[in-house]
Amino acid sequence: MFIGLVSTLLVALTSICGAPSQRDSFPSKDKVWIFVLAGQSNMAGRGLIEEKDTITNSRILTINSENEVIVAKEPLHFYEPKGAGLDCGMSFGLEMLKKIPDDVTILLIPTAVGGSSISQWINDEMHRGVALFSNFSERVKASLDYGTLKGILWHQGESDASPEKTAVYEENLEVLFGRFREVAGSDSLPIVMGKLGSFFFKPENWERVNEKMISYVASDEFCEIIETSDLDHKGDRIHFNSEAQRAMGKRFAKAMWGLIE
Repeated sequence: MFIGLVSTLLVALTSICGAPSQRDSFPSKDKVWIFVLAGQSNMAGRGLIEEKDTITNSRILTINSENEVIVAKEPLHFYEPKGAGLDCGMSFGLEMLKKIPDDVTILLIPTAVGGSSISQWINDEMHRGVALFSNFSERVKASLDYGTLKGILWHQGESDASPEKTAVYEENLEVLFGRFREVAGSDSLPIVMGKLGSFFFKPENWERVNEKMISYVASDEFCEIIETSDLDHKGDRIHFNSEAQRAMGKRFAKAMWGLIE
């Protein structure tokens, strides 16, 4: 993965910074902040993409399906092209720009795949054509060559909303987040989770997952959780609508900044 990624990053940054005469004119690693988007469909995004969601900002980058670094615009995720929609990534990035130093560029790494369970992530299972943990690991390790991983956004749990799976969800969060941090080389890497929505056909099932998330956060000082109970769905009572995705991006940014400032 990431063949030619560094060179394409330089191309992208050239468009931001102008054409420098020397390589050291580009931002140093500490000036490229990397955030990974991980989880299932409500992180991958299923919202309606509107024109305002496609407006780019030269300080927010991402990667495309060919592993080229590009200026980011929605949709960011490309693993399920038929289901691609608005996620919270650009909203998160734009909100973070209000908080971070003016000379910092954000690089968003999309790794979420719809319908994936937490055990599939832990076991590195192939799901919808993606080896979940390997894909995450390879993209993160490659990105560390030219940037600094600052945090992970995690939204997942709908596929684990059954009594049997919920019973071990908190323990699975500990295992998976530990493995995420091993890849990052940091035991204190910030991770922000999003609660499941409150609009499912059987809300009590999703609420059990949320309770496990809340319990986990109490034991992990480098983890935070955002509220979603006031946000609405797109009509299917499963996926957040566009307005909700934009709101989640801002909430993820607020929580993330609280962990890294």
